[in-house]
Amino acid sequence: MWHHRQVVSRTSDRGATIPVIALTGYLGAGKTTLLNHVLRTPSARIGVVINDFGEINVDAGLISGQIDEPASIAGGCICCLPDDGQLDAALARLADPKLRLDAIIVEASGLADPAALARIIAFTEINGVRDGGVVDVIDAVRHFDTVDSGGVAPARYGAATLVVVNKLDQIQDADRDATLRRVEARVRERNSRAHVIGAIGGQIDPTLLYDVAAAADEMGQLSFREALFDEPAHRHDHVHAESVTVTGDGPVDPERLLELLENPPSGVYRMKGVVAVRHRSSVRGYVVNVVGPAVHIARGASSSGARSHLVAIGTHFDAATVRTRIADGLRVADGPISTIAQRRWQRYLS
Repeated sequence: MWHHRQVVSRTSDRGATIPVIALTGYLGAGKTTLLNHVLRTPSARIGVVINDFGEINVDAGLISGQIDEPASIAGGCICCLPDDGQLDAALARLADPKLRLDAIIVEASGLADPAALARIIAFTEINGVRDGGVVDVIDAVRHFDTVDSGGVAPARYGAATLVVVNKLDQIQDADRDATLRRVEARVRERNSRAHVIGAIGGQIDPTLLYDVAAAADEMGQLSFREALFDEPAHRHDHVHAESVTVTGDGPVDPERLLELLENPPSGVYRMKGVVAVRHRSSVRGYVVNVVGPAVHIARGASSSGARSHLVAIGTHFDAATVRTRIADGLRVADGPISTIAQRRWQRYLS
């Protein structure tokens, strides 16, 4: 059974569509702990679709109430269900603009197939949502005894955009880096683009998943999260995401830009922004979102201006290199757009 719920705090600016993030992980890996962590993000409104197969324990204090009636999917594991649109029904309700959600997280059961869930989300025809990637949570202690015991690398690695190696606090300090490297090496056998990070207690930087506004109350004192959950401001148990913003003037060359979007700089997990592209005598703005290998481009309003900007978000990257790559991708077109470039651009439009 699946239920969708709304978590309410202050809103942040959003793009034209809501990212739908698949949260997967084998039994006991810590995906619900990670979910509870990101739901505490101040200034974010998150919709959650939960598979009740197995033990689910979302903190009651994070749930403001259900939206409408629960959207249920019978039969347990979503990847085993016929394509009868039940998940789509839940997404359609959560995509209602009146809810003003920043992201939707679909938490699958521990037995779910990440690739199957990723396909369902990627090919949904619900308006107002887009693929937000697949977060696969790994138990650093038990993973190589339960999920990946050698031989051919598990297929689940191929579906992940972000692999979170959790419970590193249960690994001796001297062995943590080696554990991360071992997981990443196995992931790379299936997936050259997945972002691999370590975590303790499921704590990752929420900005890797969705846009997060600055969080402090009007008096500049404790944030909502710190006050409600007694989490001190100095506690930082996760790797912080980095970001680089680049602005360009003039309509961009879509072919050069697509080279950047399809092959982001090393360490960049997602990119977002607005770009200007010339169409005959007019310049049109487009909203761009990239998560892992998924490129999403939506039409914006026509504009007499031609200013573009892109933000790259990730971890452990060289900021100067990322800035140079983005600046090159936003260079002004030096001639008419080729037919091939137009076709490539149209392929990503939604």
